[in-house]
Amino acid sequence: MKILKTLVILAGMFVANAANATEIGEDGLHLQPWFSDTFLDMQDDLAEATAEGKDLLILFEQKGCPYCRELHEVNFSRPEIVDYIQAHYLVIQINMWGDREVTDFDGEVLSEKNLANKWFIQFTPTTIMFARDGDAPADFRAAEAFRLPGYLKPFHYASSLEYVVMDEYKTLPFQRFVQARAERLESEGIEVDLWN
Repeated sequence: MKILKTLVILAGMFVANAANATEIGEDGLHLQPWFSDTFLDMQDDLAEATAEGKDLLILFEQKGCPYCRELHEVNFSRPEIVDYIQAHYLVIQINMWGDREVTDFDGEVLSEKNLANKWFIQFTPTTIMFARDGDAPADFRAAEAFRLPGYLKPFHYASSLEYVVMDEYKTLPFQRFVQARAERLESEGIEVDLWN
């Protein structure tokens, strides 16, 4: 009987994990139907996002990355996060070791892996957000609003998305924004789970 219960529990865990599993592309990266397929010209992509009233989100990932899988299977399985991203961001996925051609903000044409090196990407996933600000920048550092090097749990990831959309990154340290957001949600009777 104990073995049967264990098998039932394990089967349930397998089904739950399979339900959250995401599709993997030929390059080994996780896919989302709401990722944008562009010519990878950063100036054009930021202009397109701006024309749609959105910010630009670049997501660097690599094949076999367990934290990339976590981002997709945990954070991107939450409708409130995905809905917010789709409403406020144009999302482009870059393979940290890829060979597709990318045109940087300064006009330099280079491979994905060389762009990752130029932009100092050292961890995956790395999420970089570029805010719509009128004039097109000539340098990624001038365009970058906020960077998440590595995986953050859903509450903090969602907070980072709001941080840029609300332009709070211009005046408020991220940790203070997260604290204020948690206090605001709790005052509205919404339970805040910082760890999941």
